[in-house]
Amino acid sequence: MDHGRHEEGRDQLDHHPGLTVPRGKLIVFEGAEGAGKTTQIRVLAERLGAKGVSVVAVREPGGTPVGDAIREILLDPEQQITTATEALLFMASRAELIAREIRPALDRGDVVLLDRFFLSTYAYQIVGRGLPEEEVRAANRLATASLVPDLTLLLDVSPGKGLERADARGQRDRIERSTDDFHERVGDAFRKFVEPAWQRSHPECGPIKLIDGSGDEATVLARVVTALASTFPQSFSIIQG
Repeated sequence: MDHGRHEEGRDQLDHHPGLTVPRGKLIVFEGAEGAGKTTQIRVLAERLGAKGVSVVAVREPGGTPVGDAIREILLDPEQQITTATEALLFMASRAELIAREIRPALDRGDVVLLDRFFLSTYAYQIVGRGLPEEEVRAANRLATASLVPDLTLLLDVSPGKGLERADARGQRDRIERSTDDFHERVGDAFRKFVEPAWQRSHPECGPIKLIDGSGDEATVLARVVTALASTFPQSFSIIQG
């Protein structure tokens, strides 16, 4: 991909004295536990890199020294954390990641593949934990400085199947150890996010596409690539086939 020839309608330009640099793409992968986000980001980054595309792959929480320290706290099964503290720790990690990694990468014209973003906060902390939506959205505006994803790919698997996959990785972390009812609420919330009415009322989320997360790695990757290439053909058709 030639970063100097982005033509999609959602491309944005960052202006510098005497120089116009095409803005990169922020592609977010979302879904409940065990949806396959991390695997798909890894294989997609490999495929893009093989075509000479500059890719940055990062995850939430984490991706910076502060974020990695927060991740250890948030996922530690021995930690007792209030729901408000949990949400604010996610926000703090997000603010660091955007300022130090994501915005600089987008300014360079890179493709940024992000494992979780604020849809997870909406699903886990608002719907799952029951925190007030408007207060969480306000905190998110502060953390993101109004950064909107170019596209969010929501990998859909049943909560039971997702937790089976999570268990196959080893011991559950603090959030994975939440009740079955909690995980059901989270799964239902993610599926609601693809509804047009919900997206219209939450413009900060940008466009969201639902991807069937069932099947093997290659099958899901084909669906991911098709979604990306149909949305941004100039940037992603190079990795089809």
